[in-house]
Amino acid sequence: MIWRAALFAALLPGAALAQEFVEARGPMSDDDFYNAVACGAEPGGECRKPFVRWEREGRPIRIAIRQMDDAYLGGKRLRAFAALERAIQELNGAEAGVRLVEVDEGAEAEIELFFFDLERGEPIAGTGIEGVDGSPLGGASTRVLFERETGRIRQVAVIFSTTLQIRAYESVMLEELTQAMGLMTDIRNPHYDETSVFAQDTNASTALGPQDIMALQRHYAR
Repeated sequence: MIWRAALFAALLPGAALAQEFVEARGPMSDDDFYNAVACGAEPGGECRKPFVRWEREGRPIRIAIRQMDDAYLGGKRLRAFAALERAIQELNGAEAGVRLVEVDEGAEAEIELFFFDLERGEPIAGTGIEGVDGSPLGGASTRVLFERETGRIRQVAVIFSTTLQIRAYESVMLEELTQAMGLMTDIRNPHYDETSVFAQDTNASTALGPQDIMALQRHYAR
């Protein structure tokens, strides 16, 4: 019953969480940057979303590639696995107090990755997760399931489309997994187009920027 409530609370409104953005101009203070990506606040404004976090009590967050359709065989498959390895290294290197590990396809995992033979805009089908299947797919889409009462993240699904170009895999994988940490709002601000994975209008960053790292560390500070 708790799990069904988490699905309903998280996914019906949360389908848009990882796709929304805050607009700003020029360098942002650490407070404004963090509040933008963590709770959707405009600079100097109030939060528009709940704070959501993993609570693993020292246990790693496990990531599994659940399905990769034949459309990804060859270069896309190799690039996807390499991008996942690099993203895990980047996020663990941020030393934010959460640790990610990749596990086998059939192992238990908190974060599940799907590479479906679907184009951007098509309805997602095949995750088996209520509230995810049937929702529209972006180039890549992240869906975060959390408990409404506590903000505790329970499960994340990341779905890739065949529309996403192979050269964007490294940047997008890092962005989606950073959002999977509970930082689900992008920033539309030219100042960050080359320096942050939260940049709304580009896929240029293949490494976490200084304020990306700050936001992760602040989010999991205890």
